[in-house]
Amino acid sequence: VYTQLDTVWGSQVNVFGNIANSEATHTEAVRQLLLRYSLTDPAANLTAGLFANADLQQLYLDLLQQGTPSLVAALQVGAQIEELDIVDIETALETVDNQDIRLVYDNLMKGSRNHLRSFAKTLAQQGAAYTPLYLSQDAYTAIVSTPIER
Repeated sequence: VYTQLDTVWGSQVNVFGNIANSEATHTEAVRQLLLRYSLTDPAANLTAGLFANADLQQLYLDLLQQGTPSLVAALQVGAQIEELDIVDIETALETVDNQDIRLVYDNLMKGSRNHLRSFAKTLAQQGAAYTPLYLSQDAYTAIVSTPIER
């Protein structure tokens, strides 16, 4: 989604390209876990924008459609994606006891919070705001009102 939105809006903002590059690093970290623990990679042999899971495929298409009409809509889609990532990682962390996987998930969570901050900041620069869809308003505010994590 970020790569496609960068194609449309990258001449106006850098956030999509920057986060797409960061997500590539995150994807590689997960791929290394799959290799280390001999797990099947559901994205193996799929080109960008194609998903084996029909729900993910539809979400991808919906998010692209939502983010194409305007820059503000695209930035709101980015924030929505990061919110979903945070909720998904929080849910996964409830049952993960492997320390390698926990470490990667903790780093992914930090990255998603940073990305959410970037989208919120860029939306503010555009004179727009974001209303969280998956996080509570308090949780969202707590994230976007704190500095970037290193």
